[in-house]
Amino acid sequence: MKNKVVLVTGSSRGNGKATIIEFASKGYNVVIDYINSEEEANPDFRIFNNKEDAYKLKEYVEKNFQIKALVIKADVSNEQEVKSMIQTVIKEFGRIDVLVNNAGVVFDRDFTDIKLDECKRVIEINVLGAFIVSREASKYMEKGSSIINVSSTNGTKTISPECLDYNISKIGLQSLTRDLAFQFKPDIRVNAVAIGWADTVMNKDLPKDYIEEETSKIYLERFANPKEIAKTIYFLASEDASYINGEIVNIDGGYC
Repeated sequence: MKNKVVLVTGSSRGNGKATIIEFASKGYNVVIDYINSEEEANPDFRIFNNKEDAYKLKEYVEKNFQIKALVIKADVSNEQEVKSMIQTVIKEFGRIDVLVNNAGVVFDRDFTDIKLDECKRVIEINVLGAFIVSREASKYMEKGSSIINVSSTNGTKTISPECLDYNISKIGLQSLTRDLAFQFKPDIRVNAVAIGWADTVMNKDLPKDYIEEETSKIYLERFANPKEIAKTIYFLASEDASYINGEIVNIDGGYC
C-alpha cells in the first residue's frame, strides 16, 4: 500500500514545519510549500517561508523517517501556481489524503495606518488562498480524506486592532471551514484549529514586555510549542477524529 500524502502550505518554518515533521513521523509522504516574496523586504510583512528552509526540511524528514518529501514553490493566492502545484503532487504521488491550509501572513500597524493594498494581500493569502487550494486539491481527495485550516484565536476572542485585516481573514477562514465541511460531505472532513500564541519565528521579535503581558493571560502561562499544534492537526486528520467535522478547535492554553 502506498504511503498517504499530506500537503501543508506555508510549511518551511514554524507551525507548518512542525506539522510536516509530525506527519512524516507517522509515515506520510509530505509536500512542503514555500513562497519567496519581494514583500519580505518590508519589515512589517511577517511571512517566513523560503527555499533554503524548505530543502533543509526535506532532507531532514527523508533522512529520519524514510519517506518521500516534495518541495514546491507556490503562492496560494495565485490560481495558476496552485493548479500547477496540485498537478505536480498528483504526478509525483498520485494522491492527496490530507490538506493543511497553513499559509498565512500578517502586517502589524496601528488601525489608522493599515494600508488597503496590504489588507487585500492578507485576505488573498489567508482566506482566498485556502479556498483555491481546497478547491483544486479536493478534486483528487477520496472518501476519508481530510482538510484542516489553520486559523487563529484572532478570529474568535482576541481583540487586536493593530492587525484588524488579519482578524477579519481568520474569521473568514473559520466560515470557510464550516461551508467546506458542508460542501464536501460526507466524503471529506473539514476542520480548523484556532491557534493562540506559539513559539514561532513569526513571534520571536515581539517586544519582551508584550510577550510577558500576553503570557500572563494564558492559563498555562506559556506560549504553545509548534509540536503541540502539529499533534492536534494530525489528530484531526486521523481516524481517531473520524466523527469530528466542521469544527473549530482552539489551541490557546486557556486564554482570557
